Amino acid sequence: MSVWCFIPARFESTRLPGKPLIELAGKPMIQWVVEKVCKATLVDRVVVATDHPRIVEVVHSFGGEAVLTSPEHPSGTDRIYEALGKGSPDVVINVQGDEPLIDPGTIDQIAGLFTEGEKPQMATLCHPLDPEEALDQAKVKVVCDNKGNALYFSRAPIPYPRDGTDSDYFLHIGIYAYTPETLRTFVALPQGRLEKLEKLEQLRALENGIPIRVATTPYRSFGVDTPQDAQVVDRILREQKS
Repeated sequence: MSVWCFIPARFESTRLPGKPLIELAGKPMIQWVVEKVCKATLVDRVVVATDHPRIVEVVHSFGGEAVLTSPEHPSGTDRIYEALGKGSPDVVINVQGDEPLIDPGTIDQIAGLFTEGEKPQMATLCHPLDPEEALDQAKVKVVCDNKGNALYFSRAPIPYPRDGTDSDYFLHIGIYAYTPETLRTFVALPQGRLEKLEKLEQLRALENGIPIRVATTPYRSFGVDTPQDAQVVDRILREQKS
């Protein structure tokens, strides 16, 4: 099984301009992400898909592979699809370019879902979430059926405990894996009503009958979206180096 991992990296960011290139513990953030992904044992190829030549230049400077894509793409998924081109791996994995703390084992876990039993068309991960955190709309929750397929993703606390009883919540971890055929189908679909309401791209798949397999992982992501996030991650990476 061949697995290609793409890292979408958009230069412009409202809250953190030039985000992929900000320095964290002595390296640009995109380098941390690439190096972590390269440690995954099931990944055959790692490609940064970006909209800016400066990011391509930096990735090449540390020996990574990068593809310059259109700046007009509405999402990282569309950017990945352009970067894939006529490539034909068995599995395409989408790892966000603002995840410098990503655990390589997480990437192997999602790739492994395509090697056993009934292989999924699309897959992602989740992590147990404290009930207090479930109220935070920035933390996307997921509920699944008995076969481990997603029923719904929401910024709201789902499932809602109407009688006040305790409920188990699961935080969606924003890493995706697809077959190339599913990726091709997905990017050709128009935005869905629920996707527009929740601002969650994965709902497009569910609205169009594409099942998403969800596995629980011990890893919890920490993306860099603000200068404050960058300070936290910089400290963590420096501690890991020492």
